[in-house]
Amino acid sequence: MPKVLVTCHHLLRHIDRYKPRFEAAGIDLVLPEVVGQQFSAQEMLDLIRGVDTCILGDDFIDRAVLETGKEEGLKAIVKWGIGTDSIDKESARELGIPVRNTPGTFGEEVADAAFSLILLLARGYHKMHASVAGGGWLKIQGRSLAGKTLGVVGLGSIGRAVGRRGTAFGMSVVGSDRVDMPLEVLRPNGIAQKSFEEVLVISDYLVLACTLTAENRHLIDAKTLAKMKPGANLVNVARGPLVKESDLAEALKNGHIGAAGLDVFEVEPLPGNSPLRGLDNVVFGTHNGSNTREGVERVNEITVAMALEIVAQA
Repeated sequence: MPKVLVTCHHLLRHIDRYKPRFEAAGIDLVLPEVVGQQFSAQEMLDLIRGVDTCILGDDFIDRAVLETGKEEGLKAIVKWGIGTDSIDKESARELGIPVRNTPGTFGEEVADAAFSLILLLARGYHKMHASVAGGGWLKIQGRSLAGKTLGVVGLGSIGRAVGRRGTAFGMSVVGSDRVDMPLEVLRPNGIAQKSFEEVLVISDYLVLACTLTAENRHLIDAKTLAKMKPGANLVNVARGPLVKESDLAEALKNGHIGAAGLDVFEVEPLPGNSPLRGLDNVVFGTHNGSNTREGVERVNEITVAMALEIVAQA
């Protein structure tokens, strides 16, 4: 009987809804308990054995995992969501194992999350909530967004959606990308494309919405942070390793960076000894930008259909 491994916790939470479809196709589901954000490569080495395909979360897939999977009949990998940086795609290509994902499916959801963080940094309502809940009445003088410059790094579906929201708030929006984006794509979103260096220098709020590659790991470090405006704010809804967290913590402590909103981290969950902990000018998320009822249902449907198709064509 064909087997499909599911490690994405978003799908696992709703797997009972999809079990009849797999049963009707004669497929046996492998459903491990996910503790934390993802499985390590060593853990995946055991889980991948004997499965025809898998629907992955942010699990680490190295060459050893792929070789073991190939030897035991792995046909393809389905990545739930957009980012595939945790998968050794070069080895997958060499071994003839297709890697499929769901690009463009979470633009609006992740952009909403980015702007949630921007608004908290600008107005501090999370701090006022905590004060009132504790019996206080804290007043915070925030910052107006209208007239500020919003910089977006990465002009895919998420970055463009962030740009539209910035324009609606009366912000001037600039963005950078590895490729020159057509004007007909940027204009409806209110974005002017500039170099990464220019975006760094002029942004009051800088949002990271790009994919993680070997080339841009620690894109934001002491050197690039120093180029940002004094008091500028950083928001990361992309991938944690884009930011060198020790350097960001230092910039937040010395006041050069005014505040940061982070939904993703270099190591997830955030370690207890992280230098970011204890800072009152940081808002934390839990890698949750895409996690809406509508978004999860949409991608669950897409990835289940992909897995069923892969097994049917085997």
